[in-house]
Amino acid sequence: MDQSENKRFFPVSRPSLAGNELNYVTEAVRTGWISSLGKYVSRLEDEFAEYCGAEHGIAVSNGTVSLHLILAASGIGQGDEVIVPDLTFIACANAVLMAGATPVFCDIDPVTLTIDPNSAEACVTTRTKAIMPVHLYGHPAAMDEIMAVAAKYGLLVIEDAAEAHGANLDGRRVGGLGHCASFSFYANKNMTTGEGGIITTNNASLAARCRKLRDHAMAPERRYWHEEPGFNYRMTNLQAALGCAQFEQLEGFLKARRELFTGYSRRLSGMQGISLNRTRPNADNAFWMVCMEIEGISRDERDKLIERLKADGVDTRPYFYPMSMMPYLDEADTPVSHDVSARGLNLPSAADYTDDDLHYICEVITRHLKEGW
Repeated sequence: MDQSENKRFFPVSRPSLAGNELNYVTEAVRTGWISSLGKYVSRLEDEFAEYCGAEHGIAVSNGTVSLHLILAASGIGQGDEVIVPDLTFIACANAVLMAGATPVFCDIDPVTLTIDPNSAEACVTTRTKAIMPVHLYGHPAAMDEIMAVAAKYGLLVIEDAAEAHGANLDGRRVGGLGHCASFSFYANKNMTTGEGGIITTNNASLAARCRKLRDHAMAPERRYWHEEPGFNYRMTNLQAALGCAQFEQLEGFLKARRELFTGYSRRLSGMQGISLNRTRPNADNAFWMVCMEIEGISRDERDKLIERLKADGVDTRPYFYPMSMMPYLDEADTPVSHDVSARGLNLPSAADYTDDDLHYICEVITRHLKEGW
């Protein structure tokens, strides 16, 4: 069926904007506070940091620059190495490169798809300065083990929580488990500001350094005085107004995503060779994306299946490529990352999909899987 003829189309993700978004953004416009000063910026920083169990929140213009800002504020740069899991979005490697450092790729756990602590430790050298565990697709990484590795070698731990707002490990939310954390508020995330992001940390000096560099490194005690280069990584009050309205609904969004995953599990559990997100007993998954892995399928076959599903109105997307496959980055011996990447895809995961929507989506998926590839 041609997509243009199909009246039903279900994107992988879409924002839900049914709360106070319009009211808060309108207030920001009406009062004239539309740039990086305004009450919504500080409100979002304070409320979100507290939610994560962190003392400080630093709102920024997107998730990628939050990673770069942490690295720059921590003095990580030329000649340094940062260990990152190979299977994640390219922003992790790019942020390290932006700082002048070198990303070193380790492998992942095949169950949670998050960083393998043993593989990470095997990558430590005398030049290693940080580890960047990623809570991929909403599942918390093995933070206790990673923090132990970091303590052993004196390393900074930067949580990439871009996809895991509200996820927790042993009852503690991500964003407060490492030395600092980075979140994305891109439009397809569990909560959004359109573009945008935030840093959370309990380190007061790191927070102050991030705030200074975020605003062109302007001296806090001397306006328009700059003793070093900085960045314009500020979030606008308009974005933060949207974010505050989204934050008010976050727990509802998470509940809806858990129910969506349960619905997928109920309808697809009988399919042989299919596995969905696996969650460790001590973790609460944020289910940013419902993940489906197919045994025995090649990358090309998986990609053809994606096109066939899309033609019937069901939008899916492939797992990320391992970053070490990119032509400008170094190759890595990460067999789990390469294997999982080739046969995984993300299913429609918007928080506002109804049971009827899910019935249609799973009916299409089941039919195409039975037809084979």
